[in-house]
Amino acid sequence: MNLLLFLLLLFNNQADPSEAVCVSAEEKKLYDMIMDYRKSLKLEPIPYSAKLTLVAQTHVRDLAAHFDYENRGDCNPHSWSDQGKWTPCCYTSDHSKASCMWDKPKEISGYEGAGYEIAYFSSGGASAAEGLDGWKKSPGHNPLLINSGTWQKLHWQAIGIGIYEQYAVVWFGEPADKSKLKVCH
Repeated sequence: MNLLLFLLLLFNNQADPSEAVCVSAEEKKLYDMIMDYRKSLKLEPIPYSAKLTLVAQTHVRDLAAHFDYENRGDCNPHSWSDQGKWTPCCYTSDHSKASCMWDKPKEISGYEGAGYEIAYFSSGGASAAEGLDGWKKSPGHNPLLINSGTWQKLHWQAIGIGIYEQYAVVWFGEPADKSKLKVCH
């Protein structure tokens, strides 16, 4: 993505990403792999969301710049730093501050509903294949991918993906997003 365009979006809270959000080849690959996985289980595809993608891309850049995975204390990668135009939060494993993460799509992009995130870290650099393989094996992440368990009654109408350096995140949402998304390389 054009760095200047990303920075303009990052510092313009409530940005309308309809003409601006692009996905990388690796982000598109992850989207296609998730949709293939869902198709293999006879699940419907989830439409790409420009707004959730903006949130995902913002989050992976925030994580890469400000989250120390090795010395993170109680905070996990769903946390947000105090280095942007968003409310910072330390997301803990007890989920006691879950709303700080669920509210990020509305806070950052104006998305109409809550967002639910799965995150992945690889010290060697995040990749679509490794991320999806790990999420499929994870009892806490796979249910979001395939709408099972706690998530079985939800009908995902939007998905956003961000991959940057060591981090990959996928955001899921129920309300449809009519914003346009470009696939840029």
